[in-house]
Amino acid sequence: MKRIAQFFKVSEPLFIQAVQEDFPQYTKAQIREMYQALQLPKRATKGSAGYDFFAPFSFLLPPAATIKIPTGIRVKMEEDWVLKLYPRSGLGFKFRLQMNNTVGIIDSDYYNSDNEGHIFVKLTNDTNEGKTVTIEQGAGFVQGIFLEYGITVDDEAAGIRNGGFGSTTK
Repeated sequence: MKRIAQFFKVSEPLFIQAVQEDFPQYTKAQIREMYQALQLPKRATKGSAGYDFFAPFSFLLPPAATIKIPTGIRVKMEEDWVLKLYPRSGLGFKFRLQMNNTVGIIDSDYYNSDNEGHIFVKLTNDTNEGKTVTIEQGAGFVQGIFLEYGITVDDEAAGIRNGGFGSTTK
């Protein structure tokens, strides 16, 4: 196995700001406790391809509802690698939990963005069976897989990233 990446927490102030933006019901003290409890992604078994990301807080997702989760996690990886994020397969199978962008793509240069490379996950409960998804704090809810990629022989991309969603096309 190639060892090409390492997970870190984003800074506490950045995590507090991100949670407060979409979840004003939490106090700063509660968010600090969430931050202290954050777990770095990890594989469950030696043969697992995916690194489980753990919910920073509990949430319910009724049918057709959407939620944006600030994971509190960033990843530093070698160039020519990408981290792809997917819902955990059991949640997709049982509840039809979907990522709004289908697959999250975390590029190697995202780590140095002005938001510290903070990984967010936007999920929708796309059930057609009327099921509500319940995720407890600390439970795995998405998984990330590192993949190596190539570029074309005539590629001359020289842009510098600063930001997340859509920042590479601005």
